Amino acid sequence: MKIFLALGKMASSRWAWLTLMLSAVALIITALYFQYILELKPCIMCIYQRTAVFGLLFAGLLPVLKNNLITRFIGFVVWGVSAIWGMFIAIEHVELQNASNPFFVSCEIVPNFPSFLPLHNWLPNMFAATGDCGNIDWEFMSMSMPQWMIVVFAIYSGVFAIVLFSRLFTHRRF
Repeated sequence: MKIFLALGKMASSRWAWLTLMLSAVALIITALYFQYILELKPCIMCIYQRTAVFGLLFAGLLPVLKNNLITRFIGFVVWGVSAIWGMFIAIEHVELQNASNPFFVSCEIVPNFPSFLPLHNWLPNMFAATGDCGNIDWEFMSMSMPQWMIVVFAIYSGVFAIVLFSRLFTHRRF
């Protein structure tokens, strides 16, 4: 019970939200390192996962800039949606890579962003897809990039659930 109280109290802290934001910044820097230094081309699924990581960054940014009930509520919603959506995209990406018949593996070339937010047009160096979803160009400890992203998003989702429930059950608010 004490850990729930501590976690619930921590969710009010700017430091906790800054940690969320900086961890997402570290992932984005890592993605850009893979793209521009190691010359690994991101596919559409990679771009969608990158977008989810940007969601995590913005989830942490709001309460860092102005820490109140409204920004924390928006931060929690964006954090949860980004972490869970990112995990589902990473799982789908792994399924594409492990397809039994690679000739039938296809993914879009142009990201399907909303018309009011064409990130691939505004920031093509960050959001343009140039790779193939079925390729496994990098592995670490026998796991591909999207497999590692499942782990990353699962951690974000798990921490989100623990912090949210501890906040709701101990403080009865965001």
